[in-house]
Parts: sequence; structure tokens; C-alpha cells
Amino acid sequence: MKAMILAAGKGERMRPLTLTTPKPLLEAGGRPLIAYHLENLQQAGFRDVIINHAWLGEQIEQWLGNGEQFGLTVRYSAEGEPLETAGGIVRALPLLTDAGDEWFVVLNGDIWTDFPLERLLEIPTDPDCDALLVLTRNPEHHPAGDFHLSPDGRLASDGDHTLTFTGISLLNRRLFSGLDDSAGKLGPLLRQAIGRNRVRGIQHHGSWMDIGTPARLAELDALLTGSRSRA
Repeated sequence: MKAMILAAGKGERMRPLTLTTPKPLLEAGGRPLIAYHLENLQQAGFRDVIINHAWLGEQIEQWLGNGEQFGLTVRYSAEGEPLETAGGIVRALPLLTDAGDEWFVVLNGDIWTDFPLERLLEIPTDPDCDALLVLTRNPEHHPAGDFHLSPDGRLASDGDHTLTFTGISLLNRRLFSGLDDSAGKLGPLLRQAIGRNRVRGIQHHGSWMDIGTPARLAELDALLTGSRSRA
């Protein structure tokens, strides 16, 4: 199974940091954010990774190259002008899926987590499911959450107890059937599939952060630097 890291955004909420550096290369704990994803993917057993990029994307290619330093084979889906998330995935589909392997993992490039990605390789494929989302408890900056997770693993767009989508998902190619790279954002597409009862979920009870602002990047840097000093 292959994995994709979404790394094409301009990172406007992270300015001025992203005026000269693409968001995936911003550092926390002395390492670029994307390095944590690559290391976790390799440790989980993934070998083929696709990264889409647009804003300052050549810096990502120059820093990472073919991925050999992480024990991975990395290929790039260059977008020029950044597409929305679903559109970016659609453009990368020829790199992501092979005959007989229609499932792939997608990670938002601007998160940090200790979620064990190998869990996604262990989940049996379900012909009645087009997507499986990893959810977590709602952070302070997103108290309303995104989806309701029922005890049987089904997702609903609302409910009494909502959870937040981590930006980690296991997706099937058929979710994007008939779409081109103007498909727009992934969120509305997932909600449509939820309405058809085609989406499942699991909850991650460990650590997760959305690194969407300079303040949260500084918070993660303090966390990782502190952990390293105590080791």
C-alpha cells in the first residue's frame, strides 16, 4: 500500500514563516515537520510515498530527493498553483494506486501525532466502505469537532459526541470516481460519502496536534525539545 502526504498548501496562517519556507519544512524539535511523517511511515512498513506540492515545492524536492535517506521511495505530484485537497489526490491517483491495490493512506502535512500508522495496514478491506478516518478528541481551538463516531465504527456528520478528524485517512480510489483535479476540498466529498454510509472511523487516544499557526508550532517545538532533553 502507498501513502500520500498533502504538502501543497501556501500556509497562509503560518506567515511570515512560510513566506520563504514551505510549511512541511518548518522545524519543531530540530527537524522539519515532514520528517516525522516520513519516519513514521517507514517504521510502519510503508515504502512508497507520494508528496504533492505547489508553494515553494522545489525546496521539498531539494531537501528530500528520492527519499532514500528515510528508506523510502518518494515521488512528487507537482501542482504549480495549489489544488484543493480532493483535487490534489485525484491528480496523484495514477501514482497512488496499482491494479489490485485500490486503497492508500493520506496524511495532512501540517499535523504531528504518535498514531501508529501500521494500524491502517491491519484493517480488513471492506467493499461497503470508501474511506476510514482517524479521529481524536476535540482540541481547544476546534471544540465543535467534525464527526460522530458510533460504537460500530460508522461515521455521522453530527451527533451528541463529536470527534475531530486528524487528517489521517485510509481511502479507496472509488471515492473519487468520475472526478478530476477540480474536485475541490476533501471534506465535502467525505460528508457525501458519510451520507451514503460509506465511511468508517477509529479513534486515536494518544497525542495529536494541528500545526496550523506559529503559536502551535512553538508549542510542538517546546514539547519535542523538552522530551529530547529528558531522554
